Amino acid sequence: MDKAAGRAGHDPRKIKLVAVSKTIESARIQEAIEAGVTILGENYVQEARKKIAEIGHGVQWHMIGHLQKNKARHAITLFDYIHSIDGIPLAQELDRRAAQKGIRVRALVEVNLSGEAAKFGISSEAVMDLIYHVAPLKHISIEGLMTMPPYFDEPEKARPYFIRLRELRDRIEKEGIEGIRMDELSMGMSGDFGVAIEEGATMVRVGTAIFGERSY
Repeated sequence: MDKAAGRAGHDPRKIKLVAVSKTIESARIQEAIEAGVTILGENYVQEARKKIAEIGHGVQWHMIGHLQKNKARHAITLFDYIHSIDGIPLAQELDRRAAQKGIRVRALVEVNLSGEAAKFGISSEAVMDLIYHVAPLKHISIEGLMTMPPYFDEPEKARPYFIRLRELRDRIEKEGIEGIRMDELSMGMSGDFGVAIEEGATMVRVGTAIFGERSY
């Protein structure tokens, strides 16, 4: 991460490592925490609930997987950050549930730049409409964008997708929408996080490079 930041002239202190801990048992996650991990990324509410009960909130927990609307009431109290806002109904439900608890949800908009049907996320063409709908909501704070490019054997092939997310962020920033921040770009995983950092990632979601290959 430091080397990638240095190549692009970015401050490495502004780049956050989200250790993707899905399917990893709590004992191994605790080892990662002892080694310096401060942010953990989970994909499923039910799995995360069990781990958070065991490990606690001495670290941040980020929801990085698809979030179903009916799980919003649990997600707002379990997670410090939600990376996967992909529609107006989900944003409104999170806002409603957060209002009931008197809290504010920090979140990113997930953008599907590849157009792959198997991937979640809103299309780049629909992002601005979502942003304008979410901006007036009082209990959800949109702070940036997230994307997951197609899988490539060569990390360099993912670069155009990271560039497109950064350019989309820049266009949103120029709108100057009250209540909307574009501080974060969550992009890059074990195979391509270096390229993502070069293109402006502020959060990288790394699992395999930390915990090894998963057994499903």
